[in-house]
Amino acid sequence: MARYSGPVCRLCRRERMKLYLKGDRCFKEKCAIERRGYPPGQHGQRRGRRTLGYGLQLRAKQKVKRIYGILEKQFRNYFKEAERQKGITGENLLVMLERRLDNVVYSLGFASSRPQARQLVRHGHIQIDGRKTTIPSLQVREGQGITVKQGSRKNTHIQSSIETARGRGVPEWLDLDADNYAGKILRLPTRQDVKHDVEEGLIVELYSR
Repeated sequence: MARYSGPVCRLCRRERMKLYLKGDRCFKEKCAIERRGYPPGQHGQRRGRRTLGYGLQLRAKQKVKRIYGILEKQFRNYFKEAERQKGITGENLLVMLERRLDNVVYSLGFASSRPQARQLVRHGHIQIDGRKTTIPSLQVREGQGITVKQGSRKNTHIQSSIETARGRGVPEWLDLDADNYAGKILRLPTRQDVKHDVEEGLIVELYSR
């Protein structure tokens, strides 16, 4: 299965919520959810249909996959790892997704969206403890420092993203030094740090069928 390359605003409309896949556009009136808050397609405005059982579970999974930009095989691997860990499987799953390097780069404000953050990592613009890494799925650890490479700090996209992040705010488990294009992992995230409207219990039910 190839990565989705169609209009990402359709994904937000399908989930009927903002997934913040288009960067600054998601905060403006041009956002598709603001203009057309119903699912895409010619039958998107139909009423009277309720999603039950398997449909609810599938929608919960698709929503999380689309928020973090994960494909099915990789998502299953995350779920299997979450099952092996101690604690609640659904919460373990969300915490691992939050710890992805591309998500941290986005949360710190170095990118205006997770797809853009993934691209910055792959192109070598991001360093962990002073060392370049090109693996977006890398799991960050407590105490690590995330910085933008010195030669990339004049990138206009990164500069504008940091300005936007000042108003958006940074999660409590991260610390941002915007003037030095640096961030730090203060602690590992918990379920309370995941602000998305997701129901991880339905995902567990889906994979337990």
